[in-house]
Amino acid sequence: MDVILIVLPALLVFAVGYIGQKKLGFEINSISKMAIYLMYPFLAFKTFYENELNMDYLYIFIFCLSLCLLLIVTIKIVAMAKGYSKPKVSAMILSGVFMNSGNYGVPVILFAFGELGFRYAVIMMVIQSFLMNTIGLYYAVSGSEKTRDNKEIWMKIIKMPILHGAWIGLSFQLLQLHVPLFMSQTIDLISQATIPVIMVVLGMQLATLGGKAVEKGALSFIIIMRMAASPVLAFILVSFLPVNTELGAILIILASMPTAANTTMFSLQFNTEPDLVSASTLITTLMSIITIPIMLAIVSV
Repeated sequence: MDVILIVLPALLVFAVGYIGQKKLGFEINSISKMAIYLMYPFLAFKTFYENELNMDYLYIFIFCLSLCLLLIVTIKIVAMAKGYSKPKVSAMILSGVFMNSGNYGVPVILFAFGELGFRYAVIMMVIQSFLMNTIGLYYAVSGSEKTRDNKEIWMKIIKMPILHGAWIGLSFQLLQLHVPLFMSQTIDLISQATIPVIMVVLGMQLATLGGKAVEKGALSFIIIMRMAASPVLAFILVSFLPVNTELGAILIILASMPTAANTTMFSLQFNTEPDLVSASTLITTLMSIITIPIMLAIVSV
């Protein structure tokens, strides 16, 4: 019962966004862009500025990159055997590899592990955002039917503000630069508002997902990769990393999160099998109501 109560507050916030979108029909793209381009960079800056750089950063990066590459290789092998098209393979990578470690994972970790866990989760969120906005964006663009060269793809990636916020925050920490009080208060206000806003946005996105029929085989495989293979691989990776028990548990929980909502935006923008990605996001999010409490119970043993 305790683990269900940990997940419930986050789900209720998602429900607020879902109901609000169904009843009022907000312009989600504008709100989502505000969160990604205006608010996320402040949270990234605060995270890398206030959290002293240590080996945990390196271990979390190694974990995230290793998990990402293992999942991509597995999906490509299966997709090749099945003879899936390039757009479908890209959609499967978007849905199966990138978890919702931000607007779902961070609040769940906060409720379950407290402030220290929250800091670890935000670090992973920023690293995952980096991977999603580099590797993920690459597959979203390259899976589009429109021809794009590598230069255009990487120009889009370089312009992502969250990466700038992270690097500036890290630079301020390493150079021991002081942030004036009025600036610090501004950053704190925006950072504290970021998580609630993107939680509500996720609820809104779930309310507008397409309901068209998708290939059941591809969808089932994505669900298995995201909800089963990812946490199993996370267990294995954590066992090889010299991290403390709490950080290991947090990494496993975050690897168990449903498909990232941002993958839906990427697939829609570049027409990379958006219905398959949307269906994956919706189903894995609904499944997580059961799977996340189970995973929390497992790692707490």
